[in-house]
Amino acid sequence: MQKSNKNTLIVSVITGIIIALLLFASLKGDGLDIKTLINQIVAVIIVFGFFILLVVLLRKAVPAQQQPPQQVQVQMDTGIEKDFVIKPTTSDVTFEDVAGISEVKEELVEIVDFLKNPDKYKAFGIELPKGVLLVGPPGVGKTLIAKALAGEAGVPFFYQSGSSFVQMYVGVGAKRVRDLFTKAKATAPSIIFIDEIDAIGKSRGNLRNDEREATLNQLLTEMDGFEGSSGVIVIGATNKVELLDEALLRPGRFDRRVYVELPGLNDRVEILKVHLKNKPFKGNLENIAKMTVGFSGAALASLVNEASIYALKQGKHFVEEEDFYAVKDKVLVGKKRLQTYNPKEKEILSYYQACKAVIAEWLSVDFERISLVKDDFKEEDKEIVSKTEMMNKIQVYLAGRVGVEDRFNEKYSNAHLDLKKARELAVKMVKDYAMGESIVSDESEIANILNDALSEVKVLYASNIRMIEAVYHVLLEKEVIHKEDFEKLKNEIF
Repeated sequence: MQKSNKNTLIVSVITGIIIALLLFASLKGDGLDIKTLINQIVAVIIVFGFFILLVVLLRKAVPAQQQPPQQVQVQMDTGIEKDFVIKPTTSDVTFEDVAGISEVKEELVEIVDFLKNPDKYKAFGIELPKGVLLVGPPGVGKTLIAKALAGEAGVPFFYQSGSSFVQMYVGVGAKRVRDLFTKAKATAPSIIFIDEIDAIGKSRGNLRNDEREATLNQLLTEMDGFEGSSGVIVIGATNKVELLDEALLRPGRFDRRVYVELPGLNDRVEILKVHLKNKPFKGNLENIAKMTVGFSGAALASLVNEASIYALKQGKHFVEEEDFYAVKDKVLVGKKRLQTYNPKEKEILSYYQACKAVIAEWLSVDFERISLVKDDFKEEDKEIVSKTEMMNKIQVYLAGRVGVEDRFNEKYSNAHLDLKKARELAVKMVKDYAMGESIVSDESEIANILNDALSEVKVLYASNIRMIEAVYHVLLEKEVIHKEDFEKLKNEIF
């Protein structure tokens, strides 16, 4: 290209000179003086030179923008593939490193034996399962379980995120699926783990996405195909199984579906043991497990780490239970902005929380501690809850408002969250559990439940004012009361 530009420049210059000479000869024949003639020749050469330079610059710029489509596509494909690395790893994680999944382990033990002793099963005409789908909420350890499965079986482990297959160019995702399975088959027996498989496995509907559908079709072909067992097990992980395409879920592809639930009480104790095994800890693990209902394995790991950091900042040599209480809210909702209250607000909040604490104790709604801005009521791992238990909770939610209105002769806005919780629970009782007077849900039934709870809590409040006043003064002074101190105070009064 540069040589062509030079040739063009030379031809153009020669042409300009010839034209200038012809002009020179013409003008000379007319008797024009030599000085004027030279000035005009120079002017002509400058004009032609500028024109030639402009042409050369334009010709240099055009090819950079108008490359052949094939060349542009090759460059794009090369850049895309740099971001997609297919490299097997050997997992050193075993089931012993994954606590709190006893039921899941039982489901996967057979898979491990399949991978370790394939000949034993082939002798009985049993084919290796082609796919296992791990279903569960975020943070329960689906990726860790897949790594443990590979570690127990001692086979290569291929990890890919579902989103890594989805690209803007049609065909790229399908090619990546083919490449992944080709390498996995070459190292069989092996495990392919696709995290967030719903990114490529969503149900095909009216809104077409050619690239994603091509990728999904290739995945279905690789998992099914016409050949027998290739020694490759595909493990998919999702928390949205309802979005997956039916073809992906049918037998012969994902033969097993394993549900990984949030850990129960005993499971949380085991998970805490794993994460605390190399940390100095002093306290009761069961107490911590009881106050972490709804925590996933990942959340518990974060809780242990945050509690350890907090203990270190306090200059302690051990991580203690109170360190876990101090950082629990930070793990759940992030670091909250510190809030200050004037003396009047502090009085209102102290009395409000004192009412809730005393009524909760009376109705057997257990708690760890009560502070001005937070109450740690224990959530129980129960599948079946009675109407009485739900009514008791509603009474606790309403207790603070009843007490504050009686003592200060005024209603305040700080009760809005508890009122919202009380109404939500009443709605659930009527609409979901048919706990109203009629089997048919009705708005009046919700109002009846709330009014009944309000009447009952007023009676309880009136008979426990002495205890409420005692707790109120503790909260006013210390801003927090723990269950042990609450029990001591109760024994002194009663």
